[in-house]
Parts: sequence; C-alpha cells; structure tokens
Amino acid sequence: MQPVRLLPVHLYVLAHLRKAGVDYAKMMGKMSELPLSLIEDAIKDLMEAGLVERDSGSAVKRSKARFKKAFEVHKHHTYYRLSREGELFVRSIDEKWLRNYFDSLLPGGWEVVRALAGAKNFNELSKDLMGDKIREELLLYRFITPSGRKTAFFKLLVEFLGV
Repeated sequence: MQPVRLLPVHLYVLAHLRKAGVDYAKMMGKMSELPLSLIEDAIKDLMEAGLVERDSGSAVKRSKARFKKAFEVHKHHTYYRLSREGELFVRSIDEKWLRNYFDSLLPGGWEVVRALAGAKNFNELSKDLMGDKIREELLLYRFITPSGRKTAFFKLLVEFLGV
C-alpha cells in the first residue's frame, strides 16, 4: 500500500462509498457532477493505496447499496466499496482531521470551507476572508463555479463529511 495525497475528489469518493455502501464510478460522477474520468482516476488512486476495492458478485441488494431504489439490481457496471483499511480510515475522520486537512489544502481552509458551506454562494462571503487567491483555489478544487455558485460536488462533500 502506497501513501496517496488526498485531493478533495479522493475524499469525496471515500465519503460517498461510506454513505452508499457500494456504488459505481458513473453514479458518483452523476451525483457530484464531476467528469467521469476524474472519478475513475480517484478510484484508481484509492485502489492503489488499498482504501477502495472492487465489489464482487453479479447482483447487489439495496441493503448493501443504500442509494439504490430497487430491492436488488444486477450489476451492469464495476462496483466499488471501501476496503477494511478504507473503512478504518474513514471512521477516523473527525472535525480535528478535517480542520488539519482543509487548512493544509488552502490558507485558512477550515474557516473558508465552513463559511462557504453556510453561505448561499461565494460572492456573499466577506472579501476580507475570501481574496482572489482563495477564489482561484476554490475554482481549482471545483468547490465553486466561475460565477461563484457552490458546485454539487462541494455540497455533497460537506454533507457526507458532516461539515
């Protein structure tokens, strides 16, 4: 298992799989509105790190795949789930871990993410807290759109992480 530098998309995939149980890349991309290639790359990185694994079998029950509407579905995609190491890692994520993670991601990251999560959009936030550099970083990580609206990806990430 090699260490992986967790990007927000990696964190999203881990949080999504914790919430969903098992799911496939296309659905993660559809829900988050991120490009499928980005989700697939994140899954590949997480598999190499030993945090995510393929789910075997030909069918999946709703009790195992909590986002499914039908009681049981035959698999038409490659499904993924958290490995044992992934489960333990995601369970260890608490407010202190999130604070350190977001602060290492961008200047004042924890406060920025919490402020953005509570705001309607980026433009209504204080200019003192949110400079142009912060705006560029938020665009880069796909937390906001060029117009300043929060992305579906960001909304799901903070919901799944409980920020």
